[in-house]
Formats: sequence, structure tokens, C-alpha cells
Amino acid sequence: MPNIPINYRRFAIFLGIFILILMVIEFNSRVQELNQLNDQRDEVRIAATEAKHTEEALNTQVAYAASTEAVEKWARTEGHYVLEGEQPVIPVGQPGSAPALAATPTPVPTPVPNWQEWWNLFFGK
Repeated sequence: MPNIPINYRRFAIFLGIFILILMVIEFNSRVQELNQLNDQRDEVRIAATEAKHTEEALNTQVAYAASTEAVEKWARTEGHYVLEGEQPVIPVGQPGSAPALAATPTPVPTPVPNWQEWWNLFFGK
């Protein structure tokens, strides 16, 4: 085997280029990870903002529900309460008038299978 002289300068250059390539690959993976983390941060910020708006809306509803105005509105509409001195009005039908008729739903036709339609066409019912 022939004796090949080792050129230390050339070896150092190749070793430096190899280490530089490894550093570029590592840097690229870190930049990609940074971009993914930034995207996740933006999504979390959006979710937090939406949650904050929802909290504010719910706090507004709670404040209204605890107010005197909301209680009075419920008492008059759903609770059927009246204040002292008021006369409750209960609507009744006119004497001799026909009661309101409830609309009867029309029956939905059931679909007939295709083979049964042909059977009825050729052989009748």
C-alpha cells in the first residue's frame, strides 16, 4: 500500500465545512421549531381573547339578571305577578264563538319500492 501523505490543512478545511453543514442543519431545525411555537402562541392568544370577551358578556348578563329591572320584567311576563292596586287582565274567548281549531297535519306518503311499482303496473293490485 502506498504511503499517502496526509495534508492537515485540507483535512481541517473539510472538517470545518462538515461542522458548518451540521450547524446550518441544526439552525434550520431550531428556526422551524420557533415558527411552530409562534403559531401556537398566536392561536392561544386568539383563544384567550375570545374567552375574555365571553367572560365580559357573561358578567354583563349576570349584572342585568341581578338588577331590579330584570326581576320586575320576569315577574310581570313569566311570573304573572301584579303590583298592589293593579287589576290583572285575563283574556277569555267571546261567548258563542267557535273554539280555535288546531290544524291537523297532513299524512306523509310512504315511498313505495321500485319493484312494487312495476308489479302493480303489470299485475294490478
